[in-house]
Amino acid sequence: MSDVSYMQLALRLALKGKGETSPNPLVGAVVVKDRKIVGQGYHQQAGKRHAEIVALAQADEKAKGSTLYINLEPCDTYGKTPPCTDRIIKAGVRKVVIALIDPNPANRKKGIKKLREHNIEVKTGVLKREAEELNKCWTKFITQNQPYVILKIAQSLDGKIATFTGDSRWITSPAARRYVHKLRSQVDAILVGINTVIKDDPLLSARLSEKRLYKHQPIKIILDSHLRIPLDAKIFSRQSPASVIITATKSTFLTKIKKLKKKGAQVLIVRAKNKKVDLRVLMPELAKMGIVKLLIEGGGEVFDSAIESRIVDEFLVFIAPRIIGGVSKISQAQQLDNLKVERIGKDILIKCSPE
Repeated sequence: MSDVSYMQLALRLALKGKGETSPNPLVGAVVVKDRKIVGQGYHQQAGKRHAEIVALAQADEKAKGSTLYINLEPCDTYGKTPPCTDRIIKAGVRKVVIALIDPNPANRKKGIKKLREHNIEVKTGVLKREAEELNKCWTKFITQNQPYVILKIAQSLDGKIATFTGDSRWITSPAARRYVHKLRSQVDAILVGINTVIKDDPLLSARLSEKRLYKHQPIKIILDSHLRIPLDAKIFSRQSPASVIITATKSTFLTKIKKLKKKGAQVLIVRAKNKKVDLRVLMPELAKMGIVKLLIEGGGEVFDSAIESRIVDEFLVFIAPRIIGGVSKISQAQQLDNLKVERIGKDILIKCSPE
């Protein structure tokens, strides 16, 4: 196997920690000696052992004279765990192959320098692009003090996210909804506006099925400038176990704030823009709370504010094969079939016909 092959394995191992490591990055490690894998591991959860420590522990004495493959530069700082560079040196590793140099300005190249000072050969840049893509959310968080923001929109073919009465269940298919629930289980927080809570009363949980939840549940963030949220909203129920953050623009609602705190919610007062929570001000505040990856799910006013504020890093647009037109319920929308999708220049052409 080549350096590329071993690094591909390290990247696959890193992915096993997806949704569990925040605010730490995804990291996988492989220990190779005499062309045989003698140890491998990944960072499973923040506060637990780093990937290289797991891999070296598995390799044990075979780590001496080995090559360590890792997708991110080993740390040389004390945090919740000791520096990984010290363990690598102690294990007698001969060479370290790194995909991505630590993007954190405070740590960048410190680990590499330490290893080289102890006569360990270091090679960097193997599958660098793939490593960058893997940890793009964490890189933005660590370099800009902002969460990586994904905006998810589910709309009909005629561009509507709800009927004129506000009915929006369900525009997309069960398969699309399963995809979104899995995505929820991989982000740190979900953000919606107060109108979505009042109209739909969603759980905002990450569900495997109607009664089964994913292990990881995202924090629920509600934009609620004037604290209109009902105290009996489902997001406060046992069916939706993650913590709740309510963002408001004024601290004058003292009685409501006390009641929300009794429900276990945190109330965050944020500067207003056009009488609404200023999202550009909110983002660094969320980063301070360790929120690396944020999913925005609605509704229309929130979408507009997010786009206008230029905080979105990635758009996920689900387009359901139906025309809502002027109906009052989603169930009345015209279903379409025989879909064909083409790319015409930078545009997308969708051809279809009524069922």
